[in-house]
Amino acid sequence: MSIEIKAPTFPESVADGTVATWYKQPGEACARDEHIVDIETDKVVLEVVAPADGVLKDVLKAEGDLVLSDEVLAIFESGAAASAAPAEKAAAPAAAAAPAAAQESVQIKTPSFPESVADGTVATWYKQPGEACARDEHIVDIETDKVVLEVVAPADGVIGEILKAEGETVLSNEILANFLVGATGAAAPVAAAAPAAAAAESDEDGVAGPAARKALAEAGLTTAQVKGTGKGGRITKEDVDAAVKAKPAAAPAAKAAAPAPVAALGEEGRIEKRVPMTRLRATIAKRLVEAQQTAALLTTYNEVNMGPIMELRKKYKDLFIKTHNGTKLGFMSFFVKAATEALKRFPAVNASIDGNDMVYHGYQDIGVAVSTDRGLMVPVLRNTEAMGLADIESTIMDFALRGRDGKLGMNDMQGGTFTITNGGTFGSLLSTPIINPPQTAILGMHKIQERPMAVNGQVVIQPMMYLALSYDHRMIDGKEAVQFLVTIKELLEDPSRLLLEI
Repeated sequence: MSIEIKAPTFPESVADGTVATWYKQPGEACARDEHIVDIETDKVVLEVVAPADGVLKDVLKAEGDLVLSDEVLAIFESGAAASAAPAEKAAAPAAAAAPAAAQESVQIKTPSFPESVADGTVATWYKQPGEACARDEHIVDIETDKVVLEVVAPADGVIGEILKAEGETVLSNEILANFLVGATGAAAPVAAAAPAAAAAESDEDGVAGPAARKALAEAGLTTAQVKGTGKGGRITKEDVDAAVKAKPAAAPAAKAAAPAPVAALGEEGRIEKRVPMTRLRATIAKRLVEAQQTAALLTTYNEVNMGPIMELRKKYKDLFIKTHNGTKLGFMSFFVKAATEALKRFPAVNASIDGNDMVYHGYQDIGVAVSTDRGLMVPVLRNTEAMGLADIESTIMDFALRGRDGKLGMNDMQGGTFTITNGGTFGSLLSTPIINPPQTAILGMHKIQERPMAVNGQVVIQPMMYLALSYDHRMIDGKEAVQFLVTIKELLEDPSRLLLEI
């Protein structure tokens, strides 16, 4: 007799759970009350046991899948013997037996996300089912709200079945696809022949279980549109996934003849283009709005004469490059060193707010905003108090190159006690930066503009830059903010102060 194995009934405070570990696989015998699967919630791990002596027949929820209270996890055959499963497998065509025996199927999973990253999105599949892959070949990108993570092939082989399509949300260590180790590109069609034959023999309209019905509703499909490959024509979640993937492939000829337009005609025949917001862009928007809504934002301005720094660079730039193996001397390293010294003198600017607590940091980790094609990223320079100008410049250049190529990692952008952003690179003369929570301040650099200035009663043309310090007034008083910005101005206008720390 077939029995549905369900997830436990979760309490009201627990919305869902995750299938953590299956201790039995389809076809394996189970004793009554034997531990067969763990369901992990945000509070505890729940054990699910066998309802009777029998065989685990069909697993409907794989490891890493989200499940709801009382959702069906698997189909269990009570009273059956473990030999029943091999008997069913023996019915497969003999031609498929030889290559199957030589192949090992492994699961391709998402990387382990850090605690600050809840989930990710499947951005791009570079390989399709049936395509051969070399070991460590790049096969899929997972986009999080901070970086894009690359997933590579675990060995030489073939992509068997893709379980998570582009655009789907995935959790840490969730299964993305099945991979056939050692197979060649021609093996996938052979492996797919058995389920195709089973589908042809089943009825056109099968009965869908709870998990399949949920997948049907999410995909906007009916049971009449999906071929069931389960016992008696039963529709499984995998059948629904296959039907969804088959949708865009239904008319390849039409696509070739008339490529899908990227833009549509709006009102009065004017062209409009609608593009989904990337996860990174959406997260940036959310955090900026959150900062404006929750922080008491205020901005103070000042201006700095960049002449002394420019003269110093001009005098030593060639020697600096030669001494430091090609590293160029830029403006940002001076600002980082000046900000580091100012942060030591005004610890509140280097602090953060955690609930009702004010956290004072005994180190200076300065984030440097980097513009990339995917959006604004803020990699962090660690312990800038211990870094020299050359160290800062080379690290920033490394950040810029890796940001351009999408190679910045999670660790590069974790933490940070203060941020510097340089809108002057793009010609901005004056702007009001927004803080990066939970930090309490951000320094904005701007374009160097020659302006007439009064110097000792004389009008002199000077290369001037406006500086903007946005800060959270809940943490930083106006006096501290102004003095902090004046300190940076003084250190930059007399660079010898940086060396003397005065």
